Amino acid sequence: MLTLIDRRTIRRRIRHRIRRIVEGTAERPRIAVFRSAKHIYAQAIDDAGGRTLAASSTRDKEVRGKVPYGGNVKAAKVVGEVLAERLKQAGVKQVVFDRGGYLYHGRIRALAEGARSAGLKF
Repeated sequence: MLTLIDRRTIRRRIRHRIRRIVEGTAERPRIAVFRSAKHIYAQAIDDAGGRTLAASSTRDKEVRGKVPYGGNVKAAKVVGEVLAERLKQAGVKQVVFDRGGYLYHGRIRALAEGARSAGLKF
């Protein structure tokens, strides 16, 4: 008998496969990304210490002032830039990127490129 597998199940499998490999430290935190239809969220996580070093999303006041809508590529790039600025203030220069099971294109790619353009090294 055939079973139907939905997108969430597939993404969950990919996300767990990535998380077995990608790990963040205090010197090189993991940037975890979550994408919804209307917004995009990113946070830098120190997995060894179990804490979030910085976070940014399209729901932040700083980002909302720059983009009218949070569900597009332009907004994702701004989120990446804001997150990179916050990490630079915290003294972080290098990160590892956790795409969260999403394909590396569109908004996910724009967020990564925005962070790179603001000075983070992946």
